[in-house]
Parts: sequence; C-alpha cells; structure tokens
Amino acid sequence: MKHIIFILLLIGLISCDGPTPRHPVKRKTENSIQTSIERSKKLLAHEEALMKQVIAIDSTKRYIQSDTGSWYHYNKKNTTAVYTPQPDDLVTLTYNILSLSNDTIYKMEDIGILKYKVDKQDLFPGLRNSIKLLKENETATFLFPSSLGYGYPGDSDKIGINMPLKSTIAVLKIEKAKDSL
Repeated sequence: MKHIIFILLLIGLISCDGPTPRHPVKRKTENSIQTSIERSKKLLAHEEALMKQVIAIDSTKRYIQSDTGSWYHYNKKNTTAVYTPQPDDLVTLTYNILSLSNDTIYKMEDIGILKYKVDKQDLFPGLRNSIKLLKENETATFLFPSSLGYGYPGDSDKIGINMPLKSTIAVLKIEKAKDSL
C-alpha cells in the first residue's frame, strides 16, 4: 500500500510540469501600415496630377502653391491691406465647393455668410489653412487634394470618398482679436 501511494505521489509530481505558456499570434502590422502609406502616396500623386491638369487648362491664371499642399489663384486681390487673419481673429467669409471638373457641390448662397474664429472652429483643413492666406476683401480660388478636403469619409452627403475639391473663398471682413490690438 505504501508503494502504491508513493508511486501515485511520484506520478503526480512528475505530471505537474506547470502550465505551458501560449505564444502570441504573430501579426505583421508593418505590412498593413506600409501598404496604407503607399496607397496614400499614390492617391496624393494622382490627385496632384489632376490638379496640374486643371491648372494647365486654366492657363490664363497664375496659380500659387501653398505650404500646406493646395494651389490657388486670386480672383480679387487687395493690394492695400497687409494683415492676414491670425488665431482668435473673427473672419467673415463666404465660400463655395466644386468638384475639379467644376460641378457645383455647394453654392455660396446655400452656405451663406459665415463668421469663423480662426483656429477655434471646425472647418475642413483646406479651408482653415486658406483663410489665413487671404486679406480683407480678397477672393481666391483654391484646389485641394482630398486630404485637405473631407478625406476618406467625405461629408456623408454630397462630397464623396477621397474627392479633391475646388473652392472659391471670399474674406469679407477681419476683426482682430482683442489680444492682438
């Protein structure tokens, strides 16, 4: 009987090897991130080519490339003003949104006159950046890649997925912030 208990005890100790750890499932996230980066680069290159075609067709106007990646030309330039909107300034403006093929998406009349506190309110990135380039009583037409427009999701209404945009923006009035006076 002692031998049976001893053998059972010995078998019990030998069989208690402890839990075997599970190894993590290997996922190659670098490939998916790299794939996304490559897709974004190709999309941007394609959209820039489309914008350059628009610029080539509209050869009577002098387009300027902004630091943020949009292209623009002045429709109405104010040569006497020097002040451009700064953060916290209140800007009164109006704008429209078109496709690159000049199909109207949103008319200026539909959007109406907008009061925008610079860098404090939510507008699409291209519009936020473009307002800072214009002076009071200036109007310019901008070409935006989709990354500066509404990007992948669009606006859930009339602007589709990854849609480059064209927009004419008019800055009507700039009210300087109290701090900058």
